[in-house]
Amino acid sequence: MKYGFINTCLKSLVVEKFGEETWLKLRREAGVQDTFMTHQVYEDEITMQLVSAACKHLGVAPEVVLKQFGEYFFEFCKRSGYDHMLRTLGGNLFEFTENLDALHSYLSLSYKEMNAPSFRVERNPDGTLLLHYYSDRRGLCHIVPGIISAVVKDFYSSEITMEIVSQLEELERTGKKEHVVFLVKQQPAADRSSVVNSKTTVKQQSSLRDQSVQPATKTHATMISIKESSHPQGCGFSVHGSHWETIRSLVQLGKGKLLRGFEPVYPATLNVDTKTFCHVFPFHIVFDEQLLVRQAGVNLQRIVPGLQTMNIHLDQYFSIVHPEVTFTISSIRKFINSHFVLQTRQDMMPEAWKDRPVLQLRGQMIWMPSMECMLYQASPLLRSLQELEEREMHISDIAQHDVTRDLILLNHQRLAEMELSNQLERKKEELRLLSQHLEEEKKKTETLLYAMLPKHIANELKDGKSVEAGEFKECTILFSDVVTFTNICAVCEPIQIVHMLNSMYLRFDRLTTVHNVYKVETIGDAYMVVGGVPIPVGSHAKRVANFALGMTLASREVINPVTGESIQIRVGLHSGPVLAGVVGEKMPRYCLFGDTVNTASRMESHGLPNKIHLSPSVYEILKNTCFVIQKRGEIEVKGKGLMTTYFLEKNVGVSDHQILGLRDSHGQEESHTSNNKALQGQNKDEILLIPLKYEDDLPSSQMPDAQIFPSLKPNDSDGYESMCTEEQSEDQLELTKEFDQMEQKNVGGLGSDVYTQEQRLIAASVETNSLAQTKICVVL
Repeated sequence: MKYGFINTCLKSLVVEKFGEETWLKLRREAGVQDTFMTHQVYEDEITMQLVSAACKHLGVAPEVVLKQFGEYFFEFCKRSGYDHMLRTLGGNLFEFTENLDALHSYLSLSYKEMNAPSFRVERNPDGTLLLHYYSDRRGLCHIVPGIISAVVKDFYSSEITMEIVSQLEELERTGKKEHVVFLVKQQPAADRSSVVNSKTTVKQQSSLRDQSVQPATKTHATMISIKESSHPQGCGFSVHGSHWETIRSLVQLGKGKLLRGFEPVYPATLNVDTKTFCHVFPFHIVFDEQLLVRQAGVNLQRIVPGLQTMNIHLDQYFSIVHPEVTFTISSIRKFINSHFVLQTRQDMMPEAWKDRPVLQLRGQMIWMPSMECMLYQASPLLRSLQELEEREMHISDIAQHDVTRDLILLNHQRLAEMELSNQLERKKEELRLLSQHLEEEKKKTETLLYAMLPKHIANELKDGKSVEAGEFKECTILFSDVVTFTNICAVCEPIQIVHMLNSMYLRFDRLTTVHNVYKVETIGDAYMVVGGVPIPVGSHAKRVANFALGMTLASREVINPVTGESIQIRVGLHSGPVLAGVVGEKMPRYCLFGDTVNTASRMESHGLPNKIHLSPSVYEILKNTCFVIQKRGEIEVKGKGLMTTYFLEKNVGVSDHQILGLRDSHGQEESHTSNNKALQGQNKDEILLIPLKYEDDLPSSQMPDAQIFPSLKPNDSDGYESMCTEEQSEDQLELTKEFDQMEQKNVGGLGSDVYTQEQRLIAASVETNSLAQTKICVVL
């Protein structure tokens, strides 16, 4: 089990070194959450999955990732406020490593579930170190070289090399799954005294020459006499007066210098009676090599009554929690520099105390060679006042000189602060998730809004601004509808009509992305698109023409529910000026006004099935280009008189696949049919659409906003005529009479006998609703 602090550090490393996107990929591959609570415990598998995903994504060995994590973990701890604490562990690498367990022991007071690794260090005669690493987790030993190297470089201005020399288990160590021995070779720190200027060096050499020719001073002579004098025998307090006079002569008002070689003095006998000693150190134990208890502190005797019995073995009443070694003198002496945590055995406690939690002691083992006994000087390991109360103990049970008193009180406050911090972290995470969810919902709302209105106009409306109508000098408008749509509605169920239209519009909508044209509206089976509005572009006619070709290709894959064959559509195009603006307040829509709209509608209504009908203005723009255009001739157009029109056949400059904007994963164009099957089987967000390139395309970052020209109020007569298929001109009826008769034959005699009263009502409802919507809006 690991605290979230470790996983947060790993996330910080990936984000800082490789970026936020890399972290998102790693966490998705590992299947873990994005944020970790600092004081919450997580399974070890989460960290291992992240490391494994990092190795796979970066293509490096696990030991490389772990070592880099170890180096970064040290820096992360420093930034988190543990810098000063780490610096005080020791003045060199040996002392630092020797006190790591003590640091972990202190941190475990606040982080109760912490399961930190353990360290033991040995000096070799050649100056190298043997660093023993013990852990319950396998495969993480390579973190150690990263951490130790960073410590030595930062704290001791030196460099080290570490290599694994052994991975064998020791018999004395129990419970740990991994024991690795590192050989540590440390390069000496740079001698700063040698990096001085020449003047300082000359002065020091001159001073040394002067001192060499001068006679020995009185202080120097006194130091020699002290060194040659022997120490008094017996009690260390009955020393000769000359000794203290010498000391006073060396230390004069803070200006003298103490002797470099310190040798303590000891009394002949210990001037503390056993009763006082057992009260002053109420939780100490003295035991011999056979683990027989020789003496114990008074409070420990009260908590563990069995200690009052003579000749009992210590392992009968206690077990070693840390370090996890066998309970023998040899094992204890091997880990003598570690702090030891002993725990009372529940089965050896009095029956009345069975409900009490076990007591843990934390302290130091001291070997007394003269007595061949081990002194365990300990204190109760209590993390809070609650644990003190649960064991029916009081602060007064702990000796006044023991800092455990202060530690319990301070840690109780620390735990309260951690709980408050944890709550704040949880609230922060909840707010982050709510904010993320709100942002996702906002994007959905904006996507829906931008589908109804142009983006720049929608943004102005969101800001509370009014959007006035604007004039566009040049644009191309397209209308399309489904041939015999009324007959299809009369025969089929409404849900079949919905599926057919949805399949058709889904393909048409994707084409608007490929050719960057604006979808104005759909009413029933009618589809309206404009190029050059709301963003003016010079290639508006080419875009709409290619879009029309794409419509005819895409419609082949939409099935007519009556005949079971592909549907047929009519398409009409016209170019000219329009007025554009937002109409309505409760449900605003972006509408187009002007005779160009009327003429484009006439081109569609006077067209032929599966033909793209062009007006003369569109022909003038597209002629002499890569588009193949066939002259239809002069026809009578309702409200326009005689007009020479044209049919658009194809575009020889690009392929059908490019017009559809589809390409396979290998970058090669694939058939229209297979792409269409992919469209039917996949979500539209999963389809890769390749926009067709035009000469006036700009990078998305440089795409200009729509240019709104001086507003003009449209005349009442500028509205476009109904898009309903019932309002067909006589000329169009004559042109399509033969086709309609053939279509009726394909129905197979469904006739009036098949048209039930319910189907007639459905068809009439569809037509009436479509007509009503058309009359309400000018262009919706």
